Amino acid sequence: MSVYVHGDNLEQKENHPTKYRDDISKKYLREIRVKYNEWKTANLALYGPIKIKNENDYAIIEERVRLFNEYKDFLDQQQYAEQFDSRSNLHSSALEEFMYYLFKDLVADYSQHALIGKSHAFKDIFFRSASYYEMITQPHAMIEKKDHDFVIGATINASFQCRGMTVIENESFDMPAVAIECKTYLDKTMLEGASTAAEQLKNRNPNAIYYVVAERLKLTEAVNLKKYKVDQIYVLRKQKNTDREYRYLDGYVANPIYADVVWHLFSSVREYLSIDWHGRIADGLDRGYLI
Repeated sequence: MSVYVHGDNLEQKENHPTKYRDDISKKYLREIRVKYNEWKTANLALYGPIKIKNENDYAIIEERVRLFNEYKDFLDQQQYAEQFDSRSNLHSSALEEFMYYLFKDLVADYSQHALIGKSHAFKDIFFRSASYYEMITQPHAMIEKKDHDFVIGATINASFQCRGMTVIENESFDMPAVAIECKTYLDKTMLEGASTAAEQLKNRNPNAIYYVVAERLKLTEAVNLKKYKVDQIYVLRKQKNTDREYRYLDGYVANPIYADVVWHLFSSVREYLSIDWHGRIADGLDRGYLI
């Protein structure tokens, strides 16, 4: 699993055998590559925040946001947006990689083996034997997986074996504790999809949290946010979505990504990872209320 999803996307375009072979695409990709390498190098050189709170934490977040705004302003220029449309995922993948830079040192502070980044993660498990004889000789375990833009969690190695038999099936899967859906903008259809994914995740890992992080919002007041299963929705630019062609008109003011919103996101995840989850019935029985 690569954590540099935006860099990988850029590399795929640079090395694509048939697409992006024209002179303009090559020129733009070279220009973006220079700026991307600068952004990546600066973020890897910047350390923190980590588990233990420090008075410099907010300043570090501010610097990561400043670097991201600088890179995103460059990437979002009209010529690049028109050359590489939304289907190419070039622009959307930058937000996913920013999530890695934001949380990399916090997660590494727990374990170098912790799961972080884009993931094809656990969704469900079922058993599909062709006959009763096969059922009692081999588990035939099937792991269903779901793509998540960004997760923090654990990779689990499991073995399945029928009693009295020698055949062992080994499986490995990612289990998110935190799942984040990254969007350049969030509309109702996207929110409904995220809510379904959040519900599926929590059915298998009840202690997990699921966030949506979007740059802009495309929802009306007629949307009832309370009915959706996501734990929080962050709108990094505190701005309604505007169709791309209008963003390049004179007079349009694009909000920056706000450090205070990113700080709330980071602080929420850090707090969640540091507390005892107390998801057992016995924990609730001691209190007298279970949920």
